[in-house]
Amino acid sequence: MGCPAGNAYAQQEDPAHHLALHVTVAGERHNATHPANRRHEMSNPVAGPRRVLLADDHVIFRQGLKGLLEREGFEVVAEASDGREAVQLTQQTNPDVAILDFAMPQLSGPDAAEEIARVSSKTRTILLTMHAEEPYIIKALQTGIRGYVLKTQTAADLVGAIMEVARGGIYLSPGVSQAIAQAYLGKTETPPDRLTARERQVLQLVAEGKTTKEVAQLLGISPKTADSHRTRIMTKLGIHDTAGLVRYAIRRGLIQP
Repeated sequence: MGCPAGNAYAQQEDPAHHLALHVTVAGERHNATHPANRRHEMSNPVAGPRRVLLADDHVIFRQGLKGLLEREGFEVVAEASDGREAVQLTQQTNPDVAILDFAMPQLSGPDAAEEIARVSSKTRTILLTMHAEEPYIIKALQTGIRGYVLKTQTAADLVGAIMEVARGGIYLSPGVSQAIAQAYLGKTETPPDRLTARERQVLQLVAEGKTTKEVAQLLGISPKTADSHRTRIMTKLGIHDTAGLVRYAIRRGLIQP
């Protein structure tokens, strides 16, 4: 997560930009980020689901976030430094909510969220990220992310997101436009991802500099299968060298430049 811990929640909120959308399972919408509602939520002890997992490869940021959530009454049951560890710890601890960075080593936040849904059906996932661009948000929601919180928002927004997704809703941070929500809800079409989940995992590991043997070991597949995945990825994307794969992975938010 590229945002320094001291500045993660420093930006003041602009009331004119309270565009957070909450979509409940039944499809109802309400703006729970209204200041009056936020004051009510923050002034009362956390009720209901409160066990949280944190996944971020920056230790200082993660520790600061842990302290913040514990002061609000949440229990941080596990901390992970990469996406693959987040999946493993989720399977072991079965938290109510997993808070993930978008770009993490070994497995991105959205791809980790897909894996988490398979190993712990009760765990809801939230992305805490700097990316406010539409492709990132739509991709996150399509892979099962239930909350999308920008790092430029306040601690109250993150607490509100945890409470909302724990209730079964979907939370989009203030700063995420209404157009994004409409696109997710089916009003507009977004281009499908040309790669499968496994191919994205291989792409990320290759872009991180892993050898074919290392990719195979991390994913539990044979080197031949790993090499076949790499060949298919390059064919699908029309890319002919590793440098091109790295540039593509950066554009997709799988790794940081």
